[in-house]
Amino acid sequence: MSIVSVFPLDTVTLVLFGVLTIILLVYFNTGSKSHGIANFPPGPSPLPVIGNLHMLDLKKLHKSLMELSEKYGTVFSIKLGPRNVVVLTGYEAVKDALVNHADEFGERARIPIFEVTMKGYGIIFSHGESWKQMRRFTLTTLRDFGMGKKTIEDKIIEETDFLIRMIDSYKGQPFNPTIKLNSAVANIICSIVLGDRFDYEDETFASLVKRVNENSQLGGSTMVQELDNPNSYFHENNLTYITINLFAAGMESISTTIRWGMLLMMKYPEIQKKVHKEIISVIGSERSPRVEDRKSLPYTNAVIHEIQRFGDIVPLSVTHETTVDLNFKGYFIPKGTHVIPLLSSVLNDKTQWEKPNEFNPSHFLDAEGKFVKRDAFMPFSAGRRACVGETLAKMELFLFFTTLIQKYKFQVPPNVSELGLESVVGLTSTPKYPYVCAVRR
Repeated sequence: MSIVSVFPLDTVTLVLFGVLTIILLVYFNTGSKSHGIANFPPGPSPLPVIGNLHMLDLKKLHKSLMELSEKYGTVFSIKLGPRNVVVLTGYEAVKDALVNHADEFGERARIPIFEVTMKGYGIIFSHGESWKQMRRFTLTTLRDFGMGKKTIEDKIIEETDFLIRMIDSYKGQPFNPTIKLNSAVANIICSIVLGDRFDYEDETFASLVKRVNENSQLGGSTMVQELDNPNSYFHENNLTYITINLFAAGMESISTTIRWGMLLMMKYPEIQKKVHKEIISVIGSERSPRVEDRKSLPYTNAVIHEIQRFGDIVPLSVTHETTVDLNFKGYFIPKGTHVIPLLSSVLNDKTQWEKPNEFNPSHFLDAEGKFVKRDAFMPFSAGRRACVGETLAKMELFLFFTTLIQKYKFQVPPNVSELGLESVVGLTSTPKYPYVCAVRR
């Protein structure tokens, strides 16, 4: 008995059924090899329309991609819907692409949601000459306003005083520090681009912190130089979106790292004790830490770096796009291909870290207890698209963290039997457990 006798089919339906069968055969026969592009990086077979979305955990996409790399190698491909995406995993592949082939992998991917919301302005999601000029302008302006200098250091130290007052108000009881830490870090950006800080309870400031998209003007004098130049990239839209980028990237990543630091100090009290002992021996309990103290605090510096590595704050980085057709690691990657340099795979590369799955400050210490830099430490990415605020971020992390450990003992709340280290991953990886308990020393 034929299928036609059971389910009568007209000619059009039969033709459509045949075409669909052919499409499925093409997808499954070519998908795992090249996604239809000669010598394209290998990857899993995609389904029509949805590609490989059915086999990915979108809540922890970096985990799914790392699992796929074990089968397909350090350079492989997937289909996200109809789009081919190349994934780079491990220190060697990511560094080779972002540093040694910086120009070829230097464009930002054109992702519809960001193209609509950011419109190609600012520095994070901008393209071509606009990105080059805005990045150069941002770095120059941040330096002019004191990034990496004592003026900004003083602003950060001033902000730690306000943060301490806020923490003191909880009198050792558990609290969720997320919004207050966001506010503290956002105030550093406010000090740079607006010239002043805000009270944490200020309604306007609270709205800014929650939305991170209030319009602000940056470098007004530059606009008046450029106002009548129709070809200039120095216009209000670009400058507004630069400010938005500074708030969004700086506020979220730094405050999240500090939250991880609090949680990990609660989880590992013996490490916290060693950090506190070193801080007191070098700085004492009264004087505010200064950036110049970092060289005298190797263990504390190692712990801060390990918090960044273990916290894995931006696991997926921000998607890149190739600027030309190129051959990379033996594969052909066409111009305009989206590329994910998986930073999580670098910070957890078994060939680079002795115990990648453990929180281990010894990753950044030599046999004599001196701090050592590690090439695979890439929380700020690398190459042309590395974070423009890296210098400021390092200063903030050191001053906030050392001050908090100097003043408080972070401990597990009384009603918590086992403190978990699970994360919730969106654009950043944040601690799932939200509360901290800070007791004045």
